[in-house]
Amino acid sequence: MVKLGIMSFAHMHAYSYAACINAMPEVELAAVWGYNLKRASAAAKQFNTRFVKDVNDFLALELDGVIICAENTRHHALVELAASAGKWILCEKPLSPDPAEAKRIVKICERERVGLGTAFPCRFTPSLIAARDQIRAGDFGDIYAVTCTNHGQFPGGWFAEPEWSGGGAVMDHTVHVADLLRWMLDREFTSVYCEGDNLLHRGLIGVDDLGSVHMEMEGGVQVQHLASWSRCESFPTWGDVTLEFIGSKGVLNVDAFNQKLTVYSDAARKAEWAPYGDNPDYGLVQEFVQSIIELRDPSPNGIDGLRASEVAAAAEKSMRAHRAVKV
Repeated sequence: MVKLGIMSFAHMHAYSYAACINAMPEVELAAVWGYNLKRASAAAKQFNTRFVKDVNDFLALELDGVIICAENTRHHALVELAASAGKWILCEKPLSPDPAEAKRIVKICERERVGLGTAFPCRFTPSLIAARDQIRAGDFGDIYAVTCTNHGQFPGGWFAEPEWSGGGAVMDHTVHVADLLRWMLDREFTSVYCEGDNLLHRGLIGVDDLGSVHMEMEGGVQVQHLASWSRCESFPTWGDVTLEFIGSKGVLNVDAFNQKLTVYSDAARKAEWAPYGDNPDYGLVQEFVQSIIELRDPSPNGIDGLRASEVAAAAEKSMRAHRAVKV
């Protein structure tokens, strides 16, 4: 039996991870801890597990691994505590909004000889896996350019507070696309130019909510990415991840979350998209569990998280400076 704990339910993905753990045979959600005691206690009750008030008592439990879902700027401190306690770690993205701090996170886990994974569940989406296989097989020839989107609803709360988030929609939604493109094309990013601002929630939040991100990868691959919190409350779901690859042998379009049914709900008083088929979060947690069993780094690993953080931080820096930034 692999025993896991969740550190904080500040990030909404924690609820999905907890549900995935409870659905897995031979895996136990053994305990929950969080800075917000009321929220963590309620989550423990919801998922039928133990709530531990003190973080040291939590880490003293016989846990094989922990999933960290705290606010972005709290990741470093929690990784250091968990690594020092010898726990395998899956950390919510971005690993850190500060690349230097993300690098320290990687070094801490190397020093303590514990596995470190970054929560990029999109890698476990069947359409993206199939697209990666086709690109790597050469079906679309040399890839010249990619157009991407990652739009979502405004998550509210600490996401709009720079001291906790480290950035807005550009930070929140660029890391996913940056990781996917590194994984699919096996290339690193070399430069980023971004224009964006608080354009959709003027005066209401302290971070950007829309960014047009122009990136270049090794070999001159050009990437255009739109990151936003532009989806209204009545939108059928939280958002999207789409990619269009322009290659020498053809064009490949991917809508990552198109495994869905359109439901007209009188209860919700709006149309909704009900997902079916594979659950990328389940694949992510399953890979984390397997890494614990095999005593290796999870995939995506800490370096993947670091590289994506470097790209997102460069985009935020470019947005402020109004010039291209090297990665």
